[in-house]
Amino acid sequence: MAEVVAAERSRISTLEVERATVLAERDAVCAERDVARAEIEKLRLLIRQLQRGQFGRRSERLDPDQLQLGLEDLEQTAAAVEAEQEAAARSSTPRAPRRRNLGALPAHLPRVEVLVDVEDKSCPCCGGALHVIGEDTSEMLDIVPAQLRVKVIRRPRYGCRTCEGAVVQAPAPERPITGGMATEALLAHVLVAKYADFLPLYRQAAIFARQGVELDRSTLCDWVGRACWWLEPLWRLLYRHVMASTRIFADDTPLPVLDPGRGRTKTGRLWAYAVDDRPSNGSTPPAVVYLYAEDRKGERPAMHLAEFRGVLQVDGYGGFKGLPANRPPGEIRLAFCWAHCRRRFYDIQQETGSPLAEEVLRRIGELYKVEAEVRGRPPDERRAIRHERSKPIVDALHGWLMAQLERVSGRSTLAEAIRYALRHWQGLVLFLDDGRLELDTNTVERTMRGVALGRKNSLFAGSDGGARRWAIVASLVTTAKLNGVEPLAWLTDVLERVVSGRTKAHELERLQPWNWQAERLAAAGHA
Repeated sequence: MAEVVAAERSRISTLEVERATVLAERDAVCAERDVARAEIEKLRLLIRQLQRGQFGRRSERLDPDQLQLGLEDLEQTAAAVEAEQEAAARSSTPRAPRRRNLGALPAHLPRVEVLVDVEDKSCPCCGGALHVIGEDTSEMLDIVPAQLRVKVIRRPRYGCRTCEGAVVQAPAPERPITGGMATEALLAHVLVAKYADFLPLYRQAAIFARQGVELDRSTLCDWVGRACWWLEPLWRLLYRHVMASTRIFADDTPLPVLDPGRGRTKTGRLWAYAVDDRPSNGSTPPAVVYLYAEDRKGERPAMHLAEFRGVLQVDGYGGFKGLPANRPPGEIRLAFCWAHCRRRFYDIQQETGSPLAEEVLRRIGELYKVEAEVRGRPPDERRAIRHERSKPIVDALHGWLMAQLERVSGRSTLAEAIRYALRHWQGLVLFLDDGRLELDTNTVERTMRGVALGRKNSLFAGSDGGARRWAIVASLVTTAKLNGVEPLAWLTDVLERVVSGRTKAHELERLQPWNWQAERLAAAGHA
């Protein structure tokens, strides 16, 4: 009997060992399955993102410009149908003219009057003379095409009848291009067309040719290079203005550059550093300065920001993260971007329909609702409202993310998005204690749109030098736009002043867009 019990116990023990082994193997297989599923999910998400990047829209929202293209086609079709209906109505029965919301034409535009009068001024009833009892006037917007003209500079020479050796003549005015034919206004036109309207030089040459002026593209290139030589001191002054701020937005974007040695293009980087205190009711004029670099190494922003002290609002690029470590404590603080954090969860929600990602989007959306209400208010007021309303949302989100990280697979894209948010948390919440800060880096990203359009039209910069000139003019033109300054009028006046010497090197501060605009408004007020 004892032997049977012992044998049974041995068999049970063996079965328990086998069961434990099977359970361990099952757990290992389940773990491998979970890892494989997470990896498959990540690869599927990556494929969908690549498909969206190639065939669909990249941004989280539909590009307003793209939407406008579709609306323009619909409006054009509607206008054509209305014109046909109006023509048919005029040929049948008269009706009241259609009321259109055209608005008022600007008062500063010159008026050219066209008199539409009757030929016979005798009364159709009795034949007596007619006299004016009133008139109807209407205004239409007209255009005179841009017209090239030749500026002839005449310098009379004077001699003395008494001493024939004396000849007096006014000195020749300085030209922006020695011996060149281009005036300052024409140079400004070429620069604005290329860097504000995104017309490559070969297209501009074709436009000039339509007016009978044959200009080789190499000539236009020479004009741009020499104009940038005159404008570079103003660009350097703008750079110092941006770096003197205590809060800067920073970002970078690719810029293809022709690499003749290899017969193809290389990828340079255009770094943007922007200042805009208007959302916090600040008085610092908005500005952006671009700097070109041949690569994206971390030493580039370190060099660009060598003189900067303050808060840097950036994305998660590692080159920015290394800046505080190489500076004295507190000299540079990094404020990270909620839009970049949100984008990761948005991609997951769009591709997988994850309710967890959707919850994160909802909570971040609550932060943006608060920001919409405090935009334009003073920093202290913004800080107080954020502490009252945004801080509870942020604190609750942090605890919620920590809890969800324990629940989801560590290899999933959702876990990566959560870890990204937690890893940058200190910089993400910096806006709570500083009313000057924004929730994201959209301020500087908006300044990159012009660069993207210019890159799309020009395809690439011709050389590293060309990319640096791109940075100079784009900085000036974009800053002028930020300050509500018409870039063509401003650049024309700037070139005329610096070329003629009317504005000296130590007076260039007067030519900054905001100072130039204030000076013109003051002069108009005294006139």
